[in-house]
Amino acid sequence: MNSISRLSLALAASLALASGLATAQQFPTKPVRFVVGAGPDLLPRMIAQELSAEWAQQVVVDQRPGAGGIIAAETVSKATPDGYTMLLTTGAYTLHAVVMGARLPYKLERDLAPVTLVTVLPVIVVANPSLPVKTLAELIKLAKAKPGQINCAHAGTNTSSHFGCELLKASTGMDLLSVPFKGSAAATVATISGETHIQCTVMQGSLPLVKAGKLRPLAITGAKRSAQLPDIPTVTELGFASADYHSWNGVHVTAGTPKPVIAQINAAIVRALKQPHVQQRMQGLGLEVSGNTPEEFAAFVKADIARWARIAKQTGVRGD
Repeated sequence: MNSISRLSLALAASLALASGLATAQQFPTKPVRFVVGAGPDLLPRMIAQELSAEWAQQVVVDQRPGAGGIIAAETVSKATPDGYTMLLTTGAYTLHAVVMGARLPYKLERDLAPVTLVTVLPVIVVANPSLPVKTLAELIKLAKAKPGQINCAHAGTNTSSHFGCELLKASTGMDLLSVPFKGSAAATVATISGETHIQCTVMQGSLPLVKAGKLRPLAITGAKRSAQLPDIPTVTELGFASADYHSWNGVHVTAGTPKPVIAQINAAIVRALKQPHVQQRMQGLGLEVSGNTPEEFAAFVKADIARWARIAKQTGVRGD
C-alpha cells in the first residue's frame, strides 16, 4: 500500500470518528424506540422513564411479542444503526443462539451490538405447597422413591425453564417428568393448582407468589442467597453447583451503531441503574442490578452462549 492510500484510509477513519462523535453529541434529537419481546414490561418501562427524563426525549416501549423474543430481535437487527432503536435482551437470546443457530433470522453477536447488562435474575425451584417437601433434599428423596412420578413444569421446549428442569434432573439424579406449557405463566398456574409439582422459574415472577404462600421455595441459583428470601439456600451451597444457572436482562442496539452513541446510551442507562429508587424497586422484584461496559457485556454474552452449549451437552437437550 502506497503512502497516498494509507493517508486516504487514515483520513477516512478520522472522518468516521469525527462523524460518530458529532452524532453522539447530538443524540438523541427525536424519540427513541425500546423494543421488548416476551416477558413483563415493568423493567423496560422503568428504564424508559429514567432515560426520557435525562434525554428530554420520549423513550417509547414497543412490545413485539412472539417466538420467544425472536420477532423483537429481528426487528432491531434490521433497524437503522443510529441508536434510536434499542432492544431489551434476555437469557432467552443466548439460548436461542444454541438451540436454533442458523435457523434464526439474525445472528446475535453479528447483528446486534451490546450496550450493557442491566440485571441478573436468580432462578428459584418452587413446589406446590401440598407436595410433602420443604427442602431440596426432601424433594430429591421423594423423587427417588417415586421415579418418574414427580413432574416439573416449564414454559415450553427449548426454553430456559425447560433447560432448568433438565439440569436439575441431571445434577441431582432425580427422575423427573418434564411437562411443557405454553409460556411461563401457564406453567406457574399449573404448579399453583397442583397439576404439576415443581417449577424452575425466575424469581422476578415467582417472588410475590412465594410471599403469598402459593408456591413453596426450595432453593435458588446464584452466588449468594437472595435478600428477599434469606432463609432459602443456593443450589451450590447444597452441593449441586452444576445446577446453577440464571437469566438476565440487557440492552442491545443495531450492529453498526456508532461507538460514541453506544457509549452515550450505556452511560445514561448505568446512571439510571445507580439511582436509589431504581435499585430499590429492582431489588424488591428479586433482581440483581448490574450495569457494565459494552465490552464487558459482549464478553458476558459470549460466555453465556458457551454456558448454554455446555448445559445442552450435559442434559442431552437439543433444538428441534
